[in-house]
Amino acid sequence: MHLSLKAGERIFINGAVLRVDRKVSIELLNDATFLLENHVLQVDDATTPLRQLYFVVQAILVDPSSADKALAVFKDLYAATLDTFSNKEIMLGLQNVAEMVHSNRPFDALKVIRGLFAVESTVLSTNVSNPPHQAA
Repeated sequence: MHLSLKAGERIFINGAVLRVDRKVSIELLNDATFLLENHVLQVDDATTPLRQLYFVVQAILVDPSSADKALAVFKDLYAATLDTFSNKEIMLGLQNVAEMVHSNRPFDALKVIRGLFAVESTVLSTNVSNPPHQAA
């Protein structure tokens, strides 16, 4: 796999953080777990249920030595996230995410979650602007 990085950009490979000082292309010659900096979610940005789930799956990927702890957190957070949504697209996506995480494919799970961010935003903004009616 060929990767191109800009000067100052970071990449997370097998739990190590690398920063390049100039534009560079690298080729990964074997299987490696990696995440590009522009796909890394900072803890302060984990402000919605799906972003929180993304952050936990990201931890599984970028810190293999703590993956067991992150997987335990994932299980609890996943269950809570399922209870949060009824949107069909999100529910199907979450099922795929669980299968991928349990099949040791966290990178693929991150792609699915990222793809659901826009749907989540729409669902959450609709819920805020149309709160359920309460009986008086």
